[in-house]
Amino acid sequence: MKPARIASALTRTVDALEFGEPVTHVYNPLAYAKKSHSRYIERFASRGIEALMLGMNPGPFGMAQTGVPFGEVNAVREWLGIEERVGKPRVEHPRRPIQGFDCTRSEVSGRRLWGWAQERFDSPEAFFERFFIWNYCPLVFLEESGRNRTPDKLPAAEREPLFAACDRALIQLVEHLEPKLVIGVGKFAEKRAREVLVDSDCEFGTILHPSPASPMANRGWAPQAEKQLAAMGIEFE
Repeated sequence: MKPARIASALTRTVDALEFGEPVTHVYNPLAYAKKSHSRYIERFASRGIEALMLGMNPGPFGMAQTGVPFGEVNAVREWLGIEERVGKPRVEHPRRPIQGFDCTRSEVSGRRLWGWAQERFDSPEAFFERFFIWNYCPLVFLEESGRNRTPDKLPAAEREPLFAACDRALIQLVEHLEPKLVIGVGKFAEKRAREVLVDSDCEFGTILHPSPASPMANRGWAPQAEKQLAAMGIEFE
């Protein structure tokens, strides 16, 4: 199944799920930012890649705004060349408005990850010949205060059907892309990949998450991530 169909099926499934307090708002950028997400996968999802980099779920100032994984606005617009119209979630949190490419906040995680890719590769095409980036879960979960709640913190009754849908999409994506490696951007994503893709031929690894909440990432994320990639056999000129 092609990535566009995988994303569409995942959208339909997760949009039918229900979530309760402390989550008050759920955003699905695969739906309201479908144009930019579709542009991303149509241009850059290549088969036979070296590695799939797997994140957890969208950040409120990254993919939630642009529809692109780790999608810091400037990186998506200036380096990836994507700037499609972004709509609105069905119910918008007053403290977390969706402004699309007009958003002036910069997601640090995305700036670090895509900034590294831009520094290391001559073009987006050169990067995506070897890699693709995808989020395990497409949804953003917000509490009444505007605080972000990660999917692993959801109650089991909500988490299990969500993870079942995300697992299915990940299996389908890996079957299409045929990566040699699946690399978790952070431990959560690596754990999910290992459990979900147990019957695949992929190898697995992890790199440090580029979040500013990580003291280690704040001490030079890119050199540490490259050292981890090198330990997996991924080399750069």
